[in-house]
Order: sequence, then C-alpha cells, then structure tokens
Amino acid sequence: MSNQAYVIPFEQLGIQDVPIVGGKNASLGEMIAKLAPLGVRVPGGFATTAQAFRDFLNFNQLEQRITSLLVELDVADVDRLHVVGSEIRQWVMEAQLQPDLEQAIRTAWESMAAQATGELSVAVRSSATAEDLPDASFAGQQETYLNVVGIDAVLAQVRAVFASLYNDRAIAYRVHHGFEHAQVALSAGVQRMVRSDMASSGVIFTLDTESGFPDVVFITASYGLGEMVVQGAVNPDEFYVHKPMLQAHKFALIRRSLGSKAKRMVYGEKGKADTLIEAVPENLRKHFSLVDEDVLELARTALVIEQHYGRPMDIEWAKDGQDGLLYIVQARPETVKARATQNVLQQYRLKQHAPILISGRAIGQRIGSGPVRVILHASEMNQVQAGDVLVTDMTDPDWEPVMKLSAAIVTNRGGRTCHAAIVARELGIPAVVGCGDATEKLKDGQPVTVSCAEGDTGNIYDGLLETEIEELNIGNMPELSVKLMMNVGNPERAFDFASLPNHGVGLARLEFIINRMIGIHPKAVL
Repeated sequence: MSNQAYVIPFEQLGIQDVPIVGGKNASLGEMIAKLAPLGVRVPGGFATTAQAFRDFLNFNQLEQRITSLLVELDVADVDRLHVVGSEIRQWVMEAQLQPDLEQAIRTAWESMAAQATGELSVAVRSSATAEDLPDASFAGQQETYLNVVGIDAVLAQVRAVFASLYNDRAIAYRVHHGFEHAQVALSAGVQRMVRSDMASSGVIFTLDTESGFPDVVFITASYGLGEMVVQGAVNPDEFYVHKPMLQAHKFALIRRSLGSKAKRMVYGEKGKADTLIEAVPENLRKHFSLVDEDVLELARTALVIEQHYGRPMDIEWAKDGQDGLLYIVQARPETVKARATQNVLQQYRLKQHAPILISGRAIGQRIGSGPVRVILHASEMNQVQAGDVLVTDMTDPDWEPVMKLSAAIVTNRGGRTCHAAIVARELGIPAVVGCGDATEKLKDGQPVTVSCAEGDTGNIYDGLLETEIEELNIGNMPELSVKLMMNVGNPERAFDFASLPNHGVGLARLEFIINRMIGIHPKAVL
C-alpha cells in the first residue's frame, strides 16, 4: 500500500471522492478546486482515506472484535450501548497507526507547516464515508478537535477521530438509518485553523430551516470558535438575507435578531488545554457579532456554493480575527427539507389554550405533548420513556437515542442551527430551543403541550391540550381563472405562507407587524 493512497491533499479531491474521504473532506476539495476562482475561501489541508482506516483496523486486528460486539447490541438499551461504545473506543485509542499511514501524515504535515506563517494550528475533523448524503446528515456523529499543534498531537487526534466512529450516538444513528457498521469508514481531515477565536463564526443554511422557503439565506453567528454554535451551547445572532434582492444588487438583509451569546470558545494556554470556554464581555453581548457587510458577503458566498451543488446547503463559516477575512470551513447538503414532500402541507393547530409556562425558538412546525422529563446530565438519559417531553440544558448528539423516544424537546440553550434543532427536524419532533431556564421552570412529571405551530416563538403550555392536524394536498389543486392574493396577519409566518398556492400578497397588516416586531405603539415611537 503506497503512502499516496493513505493521504490526499484537499486540492486534489473533488465531490466524486466521497467513497474515499467522506462527504466533508470531498466537499472541501471540491470548493478549493472549483469555487476559489469565484471568491470562496477555504482553508487548506489534507485527508486520510477510507482505505487507511480499514487497513488501520486490520493492522490492529480490530475489525472482527468490533463486529462481534456490535452484532449483539440492542441500541435501545442506553446503558449497554454506553459500555460497548466505551470499550471499542478504548481499543482504537490504544491501537497504533500502521507505519505507512503515520509516515504519510508526517510528510503531509511538514508540507503544510512549510507554507504556514508562524506556528501551524489545525482542526482535525471526522468525515464518514456514508455521511452528508442528501438523505442522512450524520449531524455531529463524530468528533472534531480544534487548535491542534505539533505532529504528535495530530497523530493522537487522528486516532481519536477514528475512535469517534464508535461514539454511542454514531452507533445508534447507523442502526436507525439502516447503515451496516462495517460499510462506514472514517477519513480524518486536517485543516488549517481560522482564528475565529479572535472574531466570530457560525452556520449558514441556503433556505429557511423551518418552512423550507427557498428565497432566503439564513445565517447564525456568535463570538469565538464555531463549535459553540454547532453544539447549541450559545443562543447566536440570526440574520435573513433575501436572495432575489441580493441578486438584484439591492440591500438584501431583511431581518436580524440579537442572540445572548453568553459564552465563547477560544484557544487555550500553550501546553495546557487546546481550547477553553470563557464568558463573553457584557459590552460585546449587546452588539451583533457580524457587521452587515460581512452578513451580505457570507450570503453571496453561500449562493455561489448552492448554485455549484444545485441543492440547498448547510455551511459552516469562520471569520479570521487576524486577516479580517471570511472563510468556509465546511459545506454539506441540507437533508431535512430536501427530503420533505413539497405537495402535502401539514398544519398543526391548538384547539384549546392554557397559561404559557415558558417560550423559546420554535423548531419544526408541530405540536407535541406529554409529561416533562427533566434530564440534567447524559448519565440520566435512561429515565426518558416513550412520549415524554425531554427538558434539558442542551442536547448534544449523544442524546439522539432518547430524542427519538420523546414527544417534544425543550432546551435552555441553542439556536436554530444547533444539533438539537437539526436532529429534531430530522426526526420530525417539535423542539423549543434557547428557553433560558426551562430546567428550573418545568417540573418533572408535569403534563405540558409544546407548540411550534404559532410562528417563530415556541410556547410550552400547562397541561395536555387538544390538537388538530390538517393535511392539504396542494399538488392536485386546479389552476383557477382568478388570481388569489393573500393577506398576511402574522409576519413571522410569511415564509410558511409562501408555500401555499398564491399570486402574491395583497396586504400585510401593518398594525400586527408593529405589534409583533416592534412592540411599541407608533405614537410612543413618534
């Protein structure tokens, strides 16, 4: 086996190489090769191949041992899943990289270090060969390691990335989505770090994540390294950019909302931790973490990427605090709305009302109800029963096995692009994220109704309320001889209403817009 087959520089990769280096790494190569001339900036690096991973398992005689443990496993048994996952990860972490692979990584690292100005710091990311397919997101199933410095640390984190193929959540996800464990291999991507610890970072979707409305770019942003936004550890700033206005060279930023951005992840002290989490200074929290020009540049970049791939995209970006430039660090197909059937509209409605206990950001336009199950730590997950409303500080992808049991999910922290939101959408479960203090206000066993069917704000109501679901098949509606115009009462629902057959909006109720969006009487404003 030659070294060349074990490590490939990003610039030599393209989207046709998904079977060799997984979705993330193939996509990075594709963008560097095809989109750099169009102004899309992607930090360089290299990827280990699926063959390198399979040979690593064989070199350490692990394949058979792993298979025999996984074949017997019932992933619904959360405790057993934890034991088996831990044991396999331990085996992988203690194994040695085969000499050819180690040498190939060392050579590629030296080439990167020679081109770096100053000390080279990299992110070591996982890229599974079955991930980022249009019908399975594998969102956050494997690990990412940031601010990795020095070849010894890189070699250790490559092993850690290999081990993360056997995270509890990744094992469960493969079973639920019908992937054979042995069919999925792992590629480690080693990518130059962008100094977003000194600036900001976040996620872009090239459609509205809730309604699927295709004519906007949705951007989230927070200070520091991007993991905090992706994990849902912060409530980020949110921006909407209107594509047709952007393409017509008009000012296209149509909406922005300020997130609390309480924490940020930054570089750790040398010789201690690679990264650490610190509080964001009060004065910074009150400001948006991106200026309008940056928001519009990100939206233009996202459009270039979407047009190249010909489908809605889920993109991670980072701003470098040293050179002031914006970089794309990942891009993959958006998976939830891409799979949705466009012709059938499901509308959920509450038939009763009750006191609102707490509110947050609504995810998925559905309603769920059941007894509250407050879980403060992942070790308590086995308490969640089918039909419970899972209430926690934030979910990370380890929680996926119990998320699918839940009638609804409520979190203290997180924004619309965090893992909890993405997985909830994928599972078709309503979720309300970023509530602040849900774990304190909602009591264990308390019956509640979680409604995400009333616009941007998700409400948790006291008691089990009656709900109706209306299904409309708009695919076989006849064309009428008159033009149907819509009146919009609640502006937050505008993107939803756009999917109804119509010839435009005849009226938007200004008093409702002032009431909901501004919240101050016009006379008081005057």
